[in-house]
Amino acid sequence: MKPIVEIIWLDKFVEKLSVKHHVEAYEVEELFESTPHIRFVKKGYKKGEDVYMALGQLESSGRYLIAFYIKKPRNKALVISARDTDDSERKLYEQSK
Repeated sequence: MKPIVEIIWLDKFVEKLSVKHHVEAYEVEELFESTPHIRFVKKGYKKGEDVYMALGQLESSGRYLIAFYIKKPRNKALVISARDTDDSERKLYEQSK
């Protein structure tokens, strides 16, 4: 899978990340820059716009994050959620390295 080249941000998702999950947009951007482990989650509502997750550890803080996004054309990602990983997700990431 080709790497994400651009992140699309909608205000409602940026606010949700910050308020509900205490994750900032710059942290999600760092996650995508760090070559995260990517997995398919489910088919999207539009053909070719499926939901994926990105798992990784931030170099700046050591924090483990998971981000859910809709893969858009031309390797763009519409981030819809992000949060700290749980134990099983962290284990999955460690095994993928």
